[in-house]
Amino acid sequence: MASKEIWANTSICLCYFKCKHLVVKVHAIMPFLALCRAVMRVSQEERVTKSRLTATLLTSILAAVLGSLQIGYHTGNVNAPAKIIEQFFNNTWRSRHNQSMPDHSLTFLWSLSVSIKDFGALLGSLGVKYLADSYGRRNSILIVNIISVVGASLMFASKSSESFEVLIMGRLVFGLFCGLVMSLNPLYIQEVSPTNLRGAFATLNQVSFATGILIGMMVGLETVLGTEHYWAMMLFLSVVPALLQYLTLPLCPESPRYLLINRGKETEAEAALRRLRGSTDKMFAELEEMKDEAAHTQTGVTIHEFFKKRSYRQPIIIVLVVNLGSQLSGFNAIINYSTSMFQARFDEAKYLTLGVGAVNVTFTLVAFFLMERAGRRRLLLTGFISIAVCNLLMTIVDSVLHLVPELRSVQVLVVFCLISAYELGPGPISWFIAAELFDQPSRPIAMAFTSMLNWGGKFVLALLFPPLLKVCGAYVYLLFMSVALFAFTFTWRRFPETKGRTFDDIAAEFRGAEGIPLHNKPGFNTFT
Repeated sequence: MASKEIWANTSICLCYFKCKHLVVKVHAIMPFLALCRAVMRVSQEERVTKSRLTATLLTSILAAVLGSLQIGYHTGNVNAPAKIIEQFFNNTWRSRHNQSMPDHSLTFLWSLSVSIKDFGALLGSLGVKYLADSYGRRNSILIVNIISVVGASLMFASKSSESFEVLIMGRLVFGLFCGLVMSLNPLYIQEVSPTNLRGAFATLNQVSFATGILIGMMVGLETVLGTEHYWAMMLFLSVVPALLQYLTLPLCPESPRYLLINRGKETEAEAALRRLRGSTDKMFAELEEMKDEAAHTQTGVTIHEFFKKRSYRQPIIIVLVVNLGSQLSGFNAIINYSTSMFQARFDEAKYLTLGVGAVNVTFTLVAFFLMERAGRRRLLLTGFISIAVCNLLMTIVDSVLHLVPELRSVQVLVVFCLISAYELGPGPISWFIAAELFDQPSRPIAMAFTSMLNWGGKFVLALLFPPLLKVCGAYVYLLFMSVALFAFTFTWRRFPETKGRTFDDIAAEFRGAEGIPLHNKPGFNTFT
């Protein structure tokens, strides 16, 4: 009874947050200040619920998300200077062959340059299990960070070497880093975070990613570094957060769950948990919960066992639908091609693209505040149905735009609404939900599976959206709408609520069952 009262009080305290106090200004430094304000507000709530947010925990999370900041930066920085880099491709080709590159070859090479990062991430996902289980969560993040530095260095060297192949190779190498770190980050963050803030802190990974996109968009402007002389330097700047991560993350503890359950190092696990939580009764209770989980958890799971085991089937299907529903619902097409989409109708398209980035950051912060208040299920349902409606409106507006040019402002508004809907739920949740649905031995494989689905979806969409747009025209958004509606229907029927539940409690719902007993516990699968 006491635990129920504590959870009730925690819920009431978390519900006290008011998103109307959230203000994000479109300056490069403001997303970081907003993120810090958000974390400090959570710190205040933690004091009310007698759960200390220690400096070590805060440092661990912020140091980890520096990896996703780099990924976001390289997602946003190629948008505005696209024509300048295409001209570099053309000049390089002309110097070799004494003629300009054919338009279709130039279009293909640029599409390849944009999408090759996602393909590299798809390949990088294959190494998540080995690294996470062999070297630990924190150490794996530090190991793969060197891949980011190598990739950025290759992109920087492409101009001086007059080789667009080096640029493409640099994007591919950086993609390997993307596939690894976007799985390792949520894995580490979720395992070091307290249960009642696990989802909110995991959302900070997406906040950092969105912030990186906005910074990349701003730095890529012609008025900043997106020029013929400085674009290579622009691509190299991601080494700054990479080096900062090397200075801060080694000071943070390894995941206590990894130390205890995977390695059986109880003393080291207790020391790490004490640093993260402080010496409190809650810390000892959490340690006992991990010991209970370790007592009935097998030592390891192979990839074959992961896909064959009956208790993993339903979580696998949930992860599959949520991730593909998120990636194939149109968001990535707009992020990658927003400048060219606006360019046909607005003189200052690059600055409208900044609006896309600003809305992106704003609503990841909104999701941060709402994640432990509204829950994963409600945010997913709201996000998917809103994305479906936005895609329908995009089809209608785009179809009649040539007849009613005044609707171009409506199109911009619909794009902003679609971005908001994505970041409100499907965007952040798709990256970390697998870590909550699977037990400790299977969690690295589940996160690798998540990464492959996410980056695979991004790669396919980045490669196919331009030709699909030419073939289908405005009706391409109906394909995205169908995907979003299917994801909404599946989420409504099969997705369980995981807010406020321990890893072991969630895993127990799946053990030995063909499906999920969705209604056997109050609040497990509720939309209220």
